[in-house]
Amino acid sequence: MAQELKLALVQGILKWENPEANRSYFSNRIRSISSDVDLIILPEMFTTGFTMTPKNLQKNEGLLTLKWMQQLSKEKKAAIIGSLPFYENSEYTNRLFFVLPDGNYHTYDKRHTFTLAGEDKVYNAGTKRLIIEYKGFRICPMVCYDLRFPVWARNTENYDLLIYVANWPKPRITAWDVLLKARAIENMAYCVGVNRIGIDEMGHEYPGHSAAYDCLGKQITYSENEETIYASILKNHIDQTRSKLKFLDDRDLFSIH
Repeated sequence: MAQELKLALVQGILKWENPEANRSYFSNRIRSISSDVDLIILPEMFTTGFTMTPKNLQKNEGLLTLKWMQQLSKEKKAAIIGSLPFYENSEYTNRLFFVLPDGNYHTYDKRHTFTLAGEDKVYNAGTKRLIIEYKGFRICPMVCYDLRFPVWARNTENYDLLIYVANWPKPRITAWDVLLKARAIENMAYCVGVNRIGIDEMGHEYPGHSAAYDCLGKQITYSENEETIYASILKNHIDQTRSKLKFLDDRDLFSIH
């Protein structure tokens, strides 16, 4: 069983509703990762920006991006994760893909669509959480607005790593910083958030603040720049923290409907 999982957090600027340009941009960013990493994390809607008009895109863009992720994952011998507008059965979802180097993949549809921007009127909300077993670690990936809802992230499956991919704007970035740290502490798990930077077509500014926190809420990496930052998830830290403190043994039991 692996004792360390090496992460690359790719914080970047997105071209508005231009999947081809964004794939090219992230191809260069991913290929420039020289470190030996296990998992590469991209922002929410990394091919388009946070668009509420996915009908402006070709219907097959989601499949094209999935194939692109599979190609780069194989090339880098690392899993790649990020979300994008996905068209299926005449409907759209904000779908996260976790793509493995062998071409297999897992999906998670964003549960909490951002009603303030009308996302709930454009994209179908997901209904199921995803727990991925990867290199000896249990990973729970979520998308942006999900971060505000601790019940959805409650660590009932003993996952090791909670990931949020996001387009989180500057006016509410304090909430992003505080909630990422809180999710790590309350779930006794590593928590990683990858945001975008720059200004989108709607005039919203994104300041980055991509970061990783350990099981006790200690920040282990952080950035406000257009760069890739790195973090290592250590199995010993998880096991020793939970064995010593045992806070998860006292968690409330409930079900979500």
